[in-house]
Amino acid sequence: MANMMWTQGVEWLAAAAPDPRACKRGWDQGDGIALLEAGRFWDVLSVPDELGLLTLDLLWRPSLPVPGPTLVDMEAHRVGFFLPPDPESHWIGAGVRHTGRGAWVSVPPPYRPAGRLEWLVPPDGTGRLHAPVTLEIALRQANGTLAILSPLHGDVSN
Repeated sequence: MANMMWTQGVEWLAAAAPDPRACKRGWDQGDGIALLEAGRFWDVLSVPDELGLLTLDLLWRPSLPVPGPTLVDMEAHRVGFFLPPDPESHWIGAGVRHTGRGAWVSVPPPYRPAGRLEWLVPPDGTGRLHAPVTLEIALRQANGTLAILSPLHGDVSN
């Protein structure tokens, strides 16, 4: 079952490449990272990793649908949430970056990490993405939690 999910995830993700076959070859034989165009099938909302990891944790609730594809860049300390393309969207916040049409995103194959990139939630091939409203609510909640915890982490004089 997992192998079928990976196969479907590979096909779905590679469809965003100018040459899907070359993309899949690069994943298998090259450095394992493909540069894919955002804005056609998905956009990416990238946030600092501390905020992103807490947000993803909040999205893993039985009352919510399974989260959409989520990527971590361990070197840049960022988490990317894949959501439906929306050229009109305006995401605002400290360290928040919205990547849409005209931008390119580095991604590993859905079945393994590559270099500094790793899927926290790999694409499953169904086209399922993060729901923007649900993601925004979780981001706000995570941001509020981090704001409360921040003074506690900063006070090491005791």
